[in-house]
Amino acid sequence: MIVVGITGASGVIYGIRLLEALKELNIENALVISDAAKIVIESETKYNIDDVIAIADKYYDFNDLTASINSGSFKADGLAIVPCSMKTLSSIANGYGANTITRVADVSLKERRPTVIVPRETPLRSIHLQNMLALSQEGAIILPAMPGFYSEHDTVEDQINFIVGKILDSLKIENDLYKRWE
Repeated sequence: MIVVGITGASGVIYGIRLLEALKELNIENALVISDAAKIVIESETKYNIDDVIAIADKYYDFNDLTASINSGSFKADGLAIVPCSMKTLSSIANGYGANTITRVADVSLKERRPTVIVPRETPLRSIHLQNMLALSQEGAIILPAMPGFYSEHDTVEDQINFIVGKILDSLKIENDLYKRWE
């Protein structure tokens, strides 16, 4: 089971494509969407919220701190927060588990599970970098949404698949979403 958190930063399409890729690979997933992400999904993509939720195997409410995924006894294989807003990143870095996404991240880090954070902000302030460093030092993988152009991306979809492929790689999930360096 891979838990996917989608927060209110630009780039929600990365999280949606990750859910699609997990489904294509027959990997069970659980989804949490922040309130702000719901607004961004509607404004940045062709998807509506129900479409995105329908891709997931399980869906948990953003404000449900009693959700089973918030417990260390819930057996998740990893977590990806994609995109990850600076607000969410700051909350996780500072141990502030005020919602389902930040609580799941807290659990994932304390249980030493693969935790992939895909920050979406530019330019970055020093505090953003410090928060990313703090999370990296705790074992999180910081994977900015920066496509590599050595794969000869022809389309925006190719660039999205490159980032999603790198997320899957970080979660130790075999995939062929992008052309690898030869």
